Amino acid sequence: MFWERILQTKAVEVKRKKDQTPLVQLEKRLTNAPATRPFRSRLIGERLQLIAEIKQASPAKGVLCPDFQPVWLAQTYEASGAAALSVLTDENFFRGSLTDLEQVKKETKKLPVLRKDFIIDPYQIYEARVYGADAVLFIVAALTRAQLKSFIETAQNLGLDVLVEVHNFPELTIALEAGAELIGINNRDLKTFAVNLETTFRLLETIPQDKVVVAESGIKNAHQIKRLAQAGVHAVLIGEALVTAADPGAKIEELIGGANGSG
Repeated sequence: MFWERILQTKAVEVKRKKDQTPLVQLEKRLTNAPATRPFRSRLIGERLQLIAEIKQASPAKGVLCPDFQPVWLAQTYEASGAAALSVLTDENFFRGSLTDLEQVKKETKKLPVLRKDFIIDPYQIYEARVYGADAVLFIVAALTRAQLKSFIETAQNLGLDVLVEVHNFPELTIALEAGAELIGINNRDLKTFAVNLETTFRLLETIPQDKVVVAESGIKNAHQIKRLAQAGVHAVLIGEALVTAADPGAKIEELIGGANGSG
């Protein structure tokens, strides 16, 4: 199964990194880490907010952005009204890197940055903080209940916000029990890669009102954004539709317009 291969590959990658730079060395670098910017609070407002993603490739579709310029994308997103940034740091399946994250944080003025990766070890949470992340993504399907709860505590102790990603009702229950305040609903099936926006609408009905909800995957146009906004979603995370657009800035403005009812 491809999902299992992703996690196995990630385990090998993390072990290699820990061998190269032990956690004790990484912890020493925390003193020089850039100040964090609030992530969760940026997603709360009168209108639906947009988290703009920076990624070069995806497992499902391969290379999405041949002329990949992460800093230029980040600055374009910031100038065009995005509320936050998401940077893919997975090397093996998304062609990302922590260097992309570090540069994006350094070359943007105010937007908070999410480290999006397959996080399976506390080591990666420290990495995220050292390289400038303001928030981290935890995927319920990749972790045990105990790991998720522990990882959330570790991230919060480091001053990071946490986006907990779910795909179905059982995962949502686990996320809520672990204390997740920021819930990401991924519309993509991990086994088939099929995308169904209705996943968000189904799960949304059972999420407590005090949680902040982010819809992920398969969001491409203003009509979809308007539906999500009307249903009560706080934010959308969009990557492919932006990195493949001829003008990513104009695409953001079009999508935000949809959230406000003009699309």
